[in-house]
Amino acid sequence: MFKKNFARNIVELLPEVRGKYKINEPMKKHTWFAVGGPAEVMFIPADLNDLSRFMEKRPHNLPIYILGGGSNLLVRDGGIPGIVIKLDSPAFKQYSLNENKLTCGCGMHNIDLQKIMIKNKIGGLEFLSSIPGTIGGSVKTNAGCYGKEVKDVIINVQVVNGEGGINTIPVSDLSLSYRSSFFPEDWIITAITFRISPAAPENIIKTINEQKNKRLKSQPHNVKTAGSTFKNPEGLKAWELIKKSGCDKMTVGGAKVSEVHCNFLINDGNATAADIETLGENIIREVRSKTAVTLEWEIKRVGIN
Repeated sequence: MFKKNFARNIVELLPEVRGKYKINEPMKKHTWFAVGGPAEVMFIPADLNDLSRFMEKRPHNLPIYILGGGSNLLVRDGGIPGIVIKLDSPAFKQYSLNENKLTCGCGMHNIDLQKIMIKNKIGGLEFLSSIPGTIGGSVKTNAGCYGKEVKDVIINVQVVNGEGGINTIPVSDLSLSYRSSFFPEDWIITAITFRISPAAPENIIKTINEQKNKRLKSQPHNVKTAGSTFKNPEGLKAWELIKKSGCDKMTVGGAKVSEVHCNFLINDGNATAADIETLGENIIREVRSKTAVTLEWEIKRVGIN
């Protein structure tokens, strides 16, 4: 927990906004693992112009962190110092259609794409609608499943840069690759334009249901988890390496490996962020020892211990 007086002093240094500042905001309320310390200050901008002005006028020596849906994130127990920006206001959850293009605000949850596609008879984003999290976070991690990645369907993104400028960046300049991208740390994605195609609602529903059933059979649900823990090494499967190395029943405190899919770590309700991170590091060490392969975290770890 950060000192409230110090956090209030930070807020006094920040520009006036139409959105909200929150002091010592518990990050466990904003992440799927439901662990971790607070954001020293959280800023929820009212709209694009509010965000742009904040980025222009803010003290540039204060660190900022951009929070998406919290589905692929582990916040350490000491919390996140500086400013956490969450684009959670209605202005960042709108969409518009233009011919074969769909533009979505980055705060929209991926699952909301399902209703949009069915209502407007458009397809191509069924895979994305089944991935937990928000649209903006999916771009940053180049999320993917069922043979498709976000980079396959993006045309461009709108960003607010570190000086408050608003720019449109084509997908060719984003350097999207397997579960990664290239973005300057102070770029904030605010909207994404996707390539779409006409589709019959019944076909959209069929595809979505097929993907949902596959997930229910192969991945844990109704538990505190952050999705796939480790990236698949080229030509290999992380879960197979974990199982082969005898790590599929490992536990640390309240953190354990999922019995359904061993590339998922679970908070049993009593875990700390340190439990989860230690369990992950133990798995990496054991897999390296048994297979000579070094697993790489897919879950993003942020904050201080």
